Amino acid sequence: MLLTVTTTHRPATDLGYLLVKHPDRMQSFDVPTGTAHVFYPEADEQRCTAALLLDVDPGRLTAARGRHRGRPTAAMPGSFTLSQYVNDRPYAASSLLAAALAKVFRSALRGQSRDRPELVDVALPLTVRVPVLRCRGGAALADRLFAPLGWTVTARPIPLDERFPEWGDSRYVDLTLTGTLRVADALNHLYVLLPVLDDAKHYWIAPDELDKLLRAGDGWLAGHPERRLITRRYLAHRRILAQQAEDQLAEAQAAQLRLSDAAVEPDSIESDSVEPDGVGPDSGDPDDAPSRPRPLAATRRAAVLAVLAEVGASRVLDLGCGGGALLTELLAQPRISEIVGTDVSARALELAARRLRLDRLPPRQQQRVRLWQSALTYRDDRLRGFDAAVLMEVVEHLDPPRLPALAESVFGHARPGTVVVTTPNVEYNVRFDGMTPGTLRHPDHRFEWTRAEFAAWAGQVATTYGYQVTYRPVGEVDPQVGPPTQLAVFTRDGARAGADGAVGVGGAR
Repeated sequence: MLLTVTTTHRPATDLGYLLVKHPDRMQSFDVPTGTAHVFYPEADEQRCTAALLLDVDPGRLTAARGRHRGRPTAAMPGSFTLSQYVNDRPYAASSLLAAALAKVFRSALRGQSRDRPELVDVALPLTVRVPVLRCRGGAALADRLFAPLGWTVTARPIPLDERFPEWGDSRYVDLTLTGTLRVADALNHLYVLLPVLDDAKHYWIAPDELDKLLRAGDGWLAGHPERRLITRRYLAHRRILAQQAEDQLAEAQAAQLRLSDAAVEPDSIESDSVEPDGVGPDSGDPDDAPSRPRPLAATRRAAVLAVLAEVGASRVLDLGCGGGALLTELLAQPRISEIVGTDVSARALELAARRLRLDRLPPRQQQRVRLWQSALTYRDDRLRGFDAAVLMEVVEHLDPPRLPALAESVFGHARPGTVVVTTPNVEYNVRFDGMTPGTLRHPDHRFEWTRAEFAAWAGQVATTYGYQVTYRPVGEVDPQVGPPTQLAVFTRDGARAGADGAVGVGGAR
C-alpha cells in the first residue's frame, strides 16, 4: 500500500526537513505488520514527492491480531481462520498504513524539526495521494471528512473490473487531496481519517487509543462536523470509549470558542484589551483621561482573587484556565506558592504558557506554575489536595447532563478546601445593548442560569458533597435584574470559612 505527499513550495526539498527523512536515500523501518519504506521519487527545488510504501507480511499481520492477551487469532471479534490470510490488507490503504505513518513520521506528526524548526508552522502547498484506499461510505464520505479541514478532495471510485463496467464500483477509491496546510496537520488528518474510512482496525482497541485520538485530533477534531462518526469508527465502535471521546472533545470545542477573539460577550466591557482603570498606556495624564467602565472580565478576576485572599489559599487550581488571564494575576500574588492551570485544549495551554512567558520566567517563578491537560468531567488524581479551585465562566459551556460528572470530579474527587464558581446571570442580559430576553452571551454557552437556578444548583452540590455555600454579586447590581455575573464560594465542611455573612448549605441570599 502506498501514500505520497508532494509539495511545490520553494525550495520543495524543505519537505525532507519536515518529514525528518533525507531525500537522497531510501529508508526502511520494521513495523509489527511488515516493513515500511520511505523514498523520494522526485526531489528538486521546484517539486518534491515523498512516498511511504508499506509491505505487509500476512503472517506477521495474523500474529499481531492474535496477540491480545494471548488469545488465538480465531478468538478475536469478527474473525475466522481463513480471513486472516485471504483479505485485502496487503493491497489497500487502511489502518495498517496509519499505524506505519505514526511510527515512521513520529517527529513530523508532533510538529518537530530539529534542523529547521521555523518550518513547522509554515503552511505548504500539498498534494496527498492514496491510490487504493478502502472507503466504507464511498467518495462522498471522503469528501465529508477531509473537505472541512481545508482539503480539495478528489475521490475516484475504483470499478470492480474495468472490463465489466456494468458490475459497478468496488469499495475502494483513488484519493487525492490538495490544499495549503502545515505538514504536521496533514499527517494528523491522515493518521485519524484513514482508519475511519477503512472502518476496520487491524488491532485490538485498548483504552490508550482514546489518548491517541485526542492527541492527533487536537485543534481540528473538536469542531469537525462529522466528529461523532469519526470518534465512533476510530475507536472501533467501542461505545464507552466513544462517549468519553465525545465528552472530552465537547469540552475542547468549548475551550477553543472561549479563546476566539470573535466570541465575546455582547459589549466591550468583556474585552481584556481595555485597561482595568480605563487608562491606556498612551493616554497621557491619568487625570485628563476619559472615564471608561472597568471591563467586567477584570472585575470578575478581582472578585475571585479577593475570595482566594480571604480564605488564605496558597495552592490554587484554575480549572478550565483557557488562555491564562487569571493565571497571570495569580502569579502576581506572592502568597500563592503553587498554581496549576488545567484545560482540555492543548492549544489553550500553549496560549497560556505564552501569556505567562513561562520560558522567560526565573526558575523560582517557573516552579510555582504548572499547566496540565485535563478534562473537568473525569477524575484526575493530580488535582487532589489543593487549597482552592476556581471555575471561572466554565460551567455554562458544558451540556447540562454533564454537570453531575463535573460536580463529582471537582467536589467529590478533588475536594479542594474552597471552590469558587462564576457564571453569567441571564436575567442581566437585557441590560446589554442589542440583547433580548432569552439570548445567551456566547455562541457556545449551553445555558445561562437565573439567580434562583444558580442557587438551586449550588445548594444541591453543597449538600451532596459536604460544603457550605455563599453568594456574591460581581459587577454593578441592577435593582431589577441583579449583577451581570454571579459568584458562589463553596467551603468544605471543616475547612476555613471563606466569607463574611455566610449562609447555610443552599441557603437564600
